[in-house]
Amino acid sequence: MNRRALIALAAAMAASPALGQEAAPEAAALPEVKDFSIGNPDAAVKIVEYASLTCPHCASFSEQTFKPLKAEFIDTGKVHFTLREVYFDRYGLWAAMMARCGGDLKYFPVVETLFASQSDWAASDDPTAAVAKIRKIGLTAGMTNEQLDACMQDAAMADAMVKRFEANMEADAVTGTPTLFINGERHGNMNYTDLKAIIDAKLAG
Repeated sequence: MNRRALIALAAAMAASPALGQEAAPEAAALPEVKDFSIGNPDAAVKIVEYASLTCPHCASFSEQTFKPLKAEFIDTGKVHFTLREVYFDRYGLWAAMMARCGGDLKYFPVVETLFASQSDWAASDDPTAAVAKIRKIGLTAGMTNEQLDACMQDAAMADAMVKRFEANMEADAVTGTPTLFINGERHGNMNYTDLKAIIDAKLAG
């Protein structure tokens, strides 16, 4: 089964791996899928990160690089940051569907929690257990079971998310995660010292 077929199957089973749901009709209009961003939209430096919630390198980037980046540059209005989701597997898709359920206020804190606990939920061999752990993160963040059901059973949104992710990956020729675009320039994974040097140079202009 190719990656798209696997993800399409995952989308149809997002509420519970034991309970399937028909996928959204191909001809139906798909909902809009947005990227989530934080920071000053008018900042001189704009960073876009392609990341998978099941990628260990992305989890390390979140802990070791994103946290100081946020404190020093995003929260101070010098950098505008956008996370562009990548789905390499059904667990990553489920996690993204849950994170989006929290909306703008909860998205980034939930994503941070998903990365911090990645070794717990993403390493599970049992899809049912993985979904339960993902949902628990959402509940802890203040979402309700009803909200989670609605978000994680939304096959049309899942289909739209997969289509947009594939289009973005192809357009930007991204083959791995994390991949960064800093003011449009592509960069691979890096530590905070190297990222800070690039940002400082661009701010110095």
